[in-house]
Amino acid sequence: MFNRTSLQAAAALASISLVSGCGVFSDTESAGEQRITIGTTSSPSTLDPAASWDNSWELFRNVYQTLLSFPTGTTTPKTDAADCKFTDTSSRVFECTLLEGLKFSNGHALDAKAVQHSIQRIRTIDAEGGPNGMLGSLDSIETVGDRTVVFRLNKPDATFPFVLATPAMSLVDPAEYPADQLRKQDGKVIGSGPYVLDGYEVRKQAELSPNPNYKGFAARKNGGVTIKYFDGSEAMVKALRAEEIDATYRGLTAEEVTSLQEGKEENKGLQIVESTGADIRYLVFNTQDESVADPAVRKAIAQLIDRDELVSKVYRGTAEPLYSMVPKGIAAHTTKFFDTYGHPDKEKAGKILRKAGITEKVELNFWYTTDRYGSSTAAEFTELKRQLEASGLFEVTIQGKPWTEYQAAYQKGEYAVFGRGWFPDFPDPDNFVAPFLGQKNVLGTPYLSPRITKELLPKSRRESDRGAVTDEFVEAQSIMVDDVRLLPLWQGKLYIAAREDIGGGERALDPQTVMQLWELHRRASW
Repeated sequence: MFNRTSLQAAAALASISLVSGCGVFSDTESAGEQRITIGTTSSPSTLDPAASWDNSWELFRNVYQTLLSFPTGTTTPKTDAADCKFTDTSSRVFECTLLEGLKFSNGHALDAKAVQHSIQRIRTIDAEGGPNGMLGSLDSIETVGDRTVVFRLNKPDATFPFVLATPAMSLVDPAEYPADQLRKQDGKVIGSGPYVLDGYEVRKQAELSPNPNYKGFAARKNGGVTIKYFDGSEAMVKALRAEEIDATYRGLTAEEVTSLQEGKEENKGLQIVESTGADIRYLVFNTQDESVADPAVRKAIAQLIDRDELVSKVYRGTAEPLYSMVPKGIAAHTTKFFDTYGHPDKEKAGKILRKAGITEKVELNFWYTTDRYGSSTAAEFTELKRQLEASGLFEVTIQGKPWTEYQAAYQKGEYAVFGRGWFPDFPDPDNFVAPFLGQKNVLGTPYLSPRITKELLPKSRRESDRGAVTDEFVEAQSIMVDDVRLLPLWQGKLYIAAREDIGGGERALDPQTVMQLWELHRRASW
């Protein structure tokens, strides 16, 4: 029903051994009973799905359940907690029938009312930075008996099943999660996912054990997972080499990736799993701030940024330049920014500013998060500052904040220019355009573009063949280039570094590039 021709974001995973001559691993009957310890620099900002549209999804995917999901190797939503389908010909009535006998980890029944409660509270609470923006096409939710839920949409939306498959739409127990406010942050989760959260320390550690009540697609291959949250990647790599953790995910710098790939003695017994990802990095201009309100300032910056030099200096082959918000590997990818601005040119940038009557050096503040996208982020912003100041046209101050503070500040409009990363909710061009536009969007800075939001997006969402919506998204990206409200910088690759006895890394990333911890397991022989 949903014919996707775009490439899967986490496809084509390739395992690169760091030790020559290693043999082929074989699974044993005890593999599923052993715990795995994983390290990451990406700690959750919240434990309540109604408040999160960020990397908290990494934990959510493993402790909560969704109606639909993306098992490894799929590009269309498949059954998780329910069998679902459109029941009309206009993609406006979507019906889901829950599997029998579903329970939350506390033993309470997961029924149709619980599903209705879970999705409706996202809309009612409408948390800043939360996922309510993903539900713009949802009109109402009805229940039929204990197991059937009917979603009625206010307009055709062939992407709605993909929204339901994101961890944002995690199912929660009505007895534990209030309908009109976020759950008290007590370090506990009541979900129906593959694992139970046994213990949680903010920015420190999460302890997961198999959920005995779980019914879904995930086949657990380990006996539980410990997640250790690191403030920086240096300590995380040190822990990996010291065998204090079994694998890492998110946060490795380019230098660390290349170092881990070398045949050094300190890398003995390690491996790298590389994913061709669809994660992107970009700058956001808050046009309500007078320093970047003039389009000429934004266009001059676009004319100056040297993406090739940025990725070469900072990311050393682990990223590539990006010239549109839709990355390579996703339908409708273009090179619109390069087509418009060409190679970096300070003379052209100066003319742009002078034509707008700007003759003095422009002073700007650039902000980045210190603990969300890896330790290379500071070096990236240092390089951006160097490039802009080398032109003689700008004077840039860069500042970093931890994610929790950072997110709260940019959502209040406190930053003129700030960096963001985007890991896809689902592999479709819609997901690299729609979340950033509208009065309320994931960035917290209103971006009104009626041609995109009222014409191009609605037209594309009537088309279930997602390979047939290229024209709409190519035009949308042209408009975004003219506005320069968002400036794409680079597209990355994803890496899992692991002990050599850890298997499953090549299957651990779903099409949303979210870690499926149940795929990781320990191999007893190799």
